[in-house]
Amino acid sequence: MDEIISFVDGLGGVLTLRPAPGDGSPEISWGDAFFYFAPDGAAPASAQPFATLVTKDYPGDEASRLDRPDAFRVNVAAGKGEFARWTGHGPLDPGAEDAVIAHPVYGALGWLAVVNPGPRTDTAVRELLRTAHRLARARHERRAAPGA
Repeated sequence: MDEIISFVDGLGGVLTLRPAPGDGSPEISWGDAFFYFAPDGAAPASAQPFATLVTKDYPGDEASRLDRPDAFRVNVAAGKGEFARWTGHGPLDPGAEDAVIAHPVYGALGWLAVVNPGPRTDTAVRELLRTAHRLARARHERRAAPGA
């Protein structure tokens, strides 16, 4: 997880939120990481993260079986093109490790996921995170443009 967090932080303009006890965040989010494109360092009021790392099953999202020891999932909003490229083949098991899959809950919104990324998906995860970052940056720039 720390390697992925360092990689995403290095993309530029990224605000990484890591909820923890005492910061006012919901307990369920403690230990997870949420990545926003926020070059000013302020959490966007209405924007969603472009990627997340989750360390546990959330209510209604138990299919990845993150209750296993040392399990975590990278979730990436890499856009419709990448979603189409990566879905429709490969494992259908949302708990399969080191495989790019449609997110078990947000797949319909174009999110991809990888449980316990490893050697098979290292390059793909980095590529998908770069793409998601680029798309988030473009959205930010459109919203910040005069007259937007």
